[in-house]
Amino acid sequence: MFANDREQLRRFYQQSWQKFQDGQPLNALEQQVALVMREHPEYHQAIFQDNALERDYQPEAGEANPFLHLSLHLGLREQIKTDRPAGIQAVYYRLSSQMEAHAAEHLMVECLAENIWAAQSQGTEPDEAAYLNCLQALQPT
Repeated sequence: MFANDREQLRRFYQQSWQKFQDGQPLNALEQQVALVMREHPEYHQAIFQDNALERDYQPEAGEANPFLHLSLHLGLREQIKTDRPAGIQAVYYRLSSQMEAHAAEHLMVECLAENIWAAQSQGTEPDEAAYLNCLQALQPT
């Protein structure tokens, strides 16, 4: 959608949320962004900080990247919708029947983030089987 332009993607998040706040019409993708933003009020201020578009977040320093977290939710929701990898819908439905749906997503996002991080660190493609194994091993907390 935005290739590798981090600033453009972050600006899209800002614009989508602002349009939602202003009651302006949203396209389908803007609606998805606004929905996930609405579920994360802890990030509302962070995405509009002066340096939000260019800021590098340091996870080793305990900094959460709000744009990454929101993107992981959006990616996960698309995976659930398309059941790709096969079986992810079943995991989601099992977990969300035992806890609030957003809490289930948070558990699942951890597996997604771990899988992406492992692939990037090893310079490989994400391991779909390892990802699905991680998801299937999830238990409600």
